[in-house]
Amino acid sequence: MMRAWVLLSAVLWYLTGVGWQRSALQNKKGFIYGTPGHPVKIYVKLHQNSPILVCMDSKRAKKETVDPTYVWIGPNENKLTETQEEKTVKKRYEFIMFAYREPDYSYQMAVRFTTKSCVGRYNDLLFRVLKKILDNLISDLTCHVIEPSYKCHLVKIPKHGLIHELFIAFQVNPFAPGWKAACNQSVDCEDNTNRNILQARDRIEEFFRSQAYIFYHDLNKTLPAMHFIDHSFQVVRMDSCRPGFGKNEAMHSNCASCCGNYKI
Repeated sequence: MMRAWVLLSAVLWYLTGVGWQRSALQNKKGFIYGTPGHPVKIYVKLHQNSPILVCMDSKRAKKETVDPTYVWIGPNENKLTETQEEKTVKKRYEFIMFAYREPDYSYQMAVRFTTKSCVGRYNDLLFRVLKKILDNLISDLTCHVIEPSYKCHLVKIPKHGLIHELFIAFQVNPFAPGWKAACNQSVDCEDNTNRNILQARDRIEEFFRSQAYIFYHDLNKTLPAMHFIDHSFQVVRMDSCRPGFGKNEAMHSNCASCCGNYKI
């Protein structure tokens, strides 16, 4: 990674020279109890085992129950299982189970660089070199930079007057060519891609941190006209759901970040 830091530093000087399951009622053992009169929502991640549902409420579970009779009823009132012949159902508990998967992560990032002028080809050259360096930095993670853009503005800085700055924005995406092969046939591929994008985020953040260190902590160097502006790095995570899945934070607050296969 140091190679990438040094490479961008050299470019800048060159340019200057030339110009889980979720439920509020789940206990420590993983049991989920019912609530009389209120359905209990349970969220189970795809390809994972469901929690243990207990056909009674937590208060009743602490008391002695003699010869309990359990009847499990599925959709459309179809009986699923029962412990013995049905006699009397004194209490009814409802459990509503939703399958969900983790959202796919990507990151929107922004940085700022100083520049001599908003006119000329060197701004575009810096922009293209920076994108290439970042792509190389995260290519082994099957992540890449997409939708890069930049604008040049004249900014008034207290005690420094007017300065030309490049406002550079880009998105880091975990679906570079070859990403499917990197899943190793995992059924939870988003776990792999999300883990990779988190590493990509950390690498890029460390890269820009190193830029600031190189230019602001080496007292023997004169800052080039084009350099990274310390503390200008910004990052925001963006979640997206696969087709057929969506979010509804109002109805599913216990799993607000989940991509569920319920109607939204």
